[in-house]
Amino acid sequence: MKGRRLWFVGIGGAGLSAYAQLARAWGAEVGGWDRVRTPYLEPLADVPLEIGPEPVVPDGWESVVSSAYPSVPGLRRAEFLRELVASRAAIVVGGTHGKGTTAGMIAYVLRETGRDPAWLIGAPVPQLGSNAGCGSGFLVVEGDESDRTVFSLPAEIAVVTNVELDHHTEFVSRAQLEAAFERWLATATHVVRDAPPFEGELLLPGEHNRRNAGAALAALEVAGVPRDEAEPPLGRFAGTGRRFEVHRLGEVTVVDDYAHHPTEITATIEAARERFPGARLRVLFQPHLYSRTRHLAWELAAALADADDVTVTDVYPARERPVPGVSGRLVVDALSDRGVLAAYTPRVEDGAARLRRGARPGDVLLVLGAGDVDRAVGLLGEVG
Repeated sequence: MKGRRLWFVGIGGAGLSAYAQLARAWGAEVGGWDRVRTPYLEPLADVPLEIGPEPVVPDGWESVVSSAYPSVPGLRRAEFLRELVASRAAIVVGGTHGKGTTAGMIAYVLRETGRDPAWLIGAPVPQLGSNAGCGSGFLVVEGDESDRTVFSLPAEIAVVTNVELDHHTEFVSRAQLEAAFERWLATATHVVRDAPPFEGELLLPGEHNRRNAGAALAALEVAGVPRDEAEPPLGRFAGTGRRFEVHRLGEVTVVDDYAHHPTEITATIEAARERFPGARLRVLFQPHLYSRTRHLAWELAAALADADDVTVTDVYPARERPVPGVSGRLVVDALSDRGVLAAYTPRVEDGAARLRRGARPGDVLLVLGAGDVDRAVGLLGEVG
């Protein structure tokens, strides 16, 4: 990286901000552009930044471009990530669910046991201080299958948490997705898959986190960390941002979680039942992507039906254009078909207001979704 001047287009995102941090630590001069300032920019406050409505690439810089800006010329995000991963022995964690938490667990245990890891994780990890780290040991990477990025990453240790169809515009079937994972695993030196759940004590509730911890522990053993050394710090791992993030607001508890797929929603509700037995669980859910909502409305409703009360907002589009007839109402209608009366509040603000109006002492309010529904946590601050 030494001698390169790298300008990151979309530097405020979880991915590019992490890549920029690592590139700078490895000797590059970095800067970047984004539409708005985000918390991910805090570790990069001292580098040249342009904030504005349209992408900017100054003369004399090599651009690395987020997938959100396909018309901007430059090195694609996935290509640059492959460069970073190829430069170091890497533990790459892929899978549909739990890959960020599992990668965070691995990086945290490696650091706590003195192995000095580097890491690139697509969510904040409070105990690590950042979503990127620059140690001299293994590079721990969360790999994304949504745009097939993970399948181009060379792995010393490849970890697969689980495989389930989630990105319907990228893969035509689960079989196609599984075949892509199999081809990638065939290129890895070591493979961790179907590890047994961790049976020790964890700070994170839920069977899904016991499975995440089991995969992390298996990968750590391959990386040379004995089980008896890895288990104590693994039990102290407190999670990543927006993965069962608990906030106490007056006499109610708010759990903010990234869950946006039916399997993840089921796991989060089960974890809440485990963590807060007997509490009334009220959900504010924001569907993510028109394609996912269209394909999985019935399954989303089945998962949400396990809550005691459900409010659904409109779809967060992310990279997709609106699809006629597809809105959050599809999920509400599917809940109605199951005999569950749910509220449809297109705006996050209105959904938060509904939860706030009906809150009772002891309630647990679950804020679920991968879009901007996390804004509801602040809006619920008046509860109690």
